[in-house]
Amino acid sequence: MSEPHILLVDDDHEIRQLTSKFLRQSGFKVTGARDGREMREVLANTDVDLVVLDLMLPGTSGLDLCRELRAASSIPIVILTARGEETDRIVGLELGADDYLGKPCSSRELAARIRAVLRRTMAEPARDHDKWMFCFDGWTLDTRRRELVDNRGVVIDLSSSEYDLMVSFCEAPQRVLTREHLLDTARNRVSTGYDRSIDVQVSRLRSKLMSCPGSEDMIKTVRGAGYLFSPKVTRA
Repeated sequence: MSEPHILLVDDDHEIRQLTSKFLRQSGFKVTGARDGREMREVLANTDVDLVVLDLMLPGTSGLDLCRELRAASSIPIVILTARGEETDRIVGLELGADDYLGKPCSSRELAARIRAVLRRTMAEPARDHDKWMFCFDGWTLDTRRRELVDNRGVVIDLSSSEYDLMVSFCEAPQRVLTREHLLDTARNRVSTGYDRSIDVQVSRLRSKLMSCPGSEDMIKTVRGAGYLFSPKVTRA
């Protein structure tokens, strides 16, 4: 695989330069952008594998840019938030960001988070099974195309983290999965015990599953334990 191309959107010149240098040393190709205008120019003229997006930007806010990106594509997004700005972090996840990191942050941790998101996004389906399709209640999850199709044949747009959650639920239907398990499997990171972002991701996925007319709530909350995916799942 060639060097993954990272678009780093941050208006702080020094941080942008230092972070870009470290990421290049870590094996990434990096393009910097100061604001939404430069971000759009880069995306229009070159292929980008992942966007690192600071939320505190001049002009169009990082949250608005996150919304804009997610509406136009499924490109992975890692958002950067100032310490203590929990509301913006949660809103960013609700808008479809794949991960977040508080500022100031370690360049080493940022590189690790980027690699984890790219692994989830670019990984091939597991090869220990000849069947690539999960089927439940008339829905299908195609792990070759990374597509969720509802019982009307409509493709449901999922962020990479929502897709990973969907796979986790389909692989263990009618079983209670803890938040820690979902964090470890769907986001490939260690839970701190206080990280409730998984609840935001599950809520967003649940809303998409219920967007189909007549669909029931397939993801059940088990108080004090975690979540349970209620349909019977088969593979095809």
